[in-house]
Amino acid sequence: MQQLRFCPKCGRETLKFEGQKFTCSHCDYNYYHNIAAAVAVIIRNGEKVLLTRRNQDPKKGLLDLAGGFVDQGETAEQACARELHEELGLEVKQSRLKYLCSKPNTYFYKEILYYTLDLFFEYNLEGEEQFSLATDEISELVWLRREELKIEELAFESQEEFFKDYCPQ
Repeated sequence: MQQLRFCPKCGRETLKFEGQKFTCSHCDYNYYHNIAAAVAVIIRNGEKVLLTRRNQDPKKGLLDLAGGFVDQGETAEQACARELHEELGLEVKQSRLKYLCSKPNTYFYKEILYYTLDLFFEYNLEGEEQFSLATDEISELVWLRREELKIEELAFESQEEFFKDYCPQ
């Protein structure tokens, strides 16, 4: 976060990072570096869950859950539906998304560390679905039973923590 030096209010190079906020020593402006909201969706088909293999950094090649950042003005459920459509070509009914829990996380992108709050949802498929992968983001789909998942193959710490407790019913 040290790259941000210029105050967005007065324009001077007097911005300093102090914990969770930036403070301008010239005009006393405070800019809070708040967390970003993100969603992760466990897609289930019977006893198996769907994971994706990341095709871009950060964490290229590791396993991930479908999902992403919540856009401005969007609910978490809308973000889930949008991300599943963008990444997998899947049309979901928001009413069938089941909220499970949240976990804190970090996301290091282009030399900036972002703090996130990852909101976990579950979505049960009804029958067989055809997927259309966003290959710029995902290299493959991986269906696994919970007991087959190797925690160390997951891209993000929040998902590692989530799967330590997740037991599909």
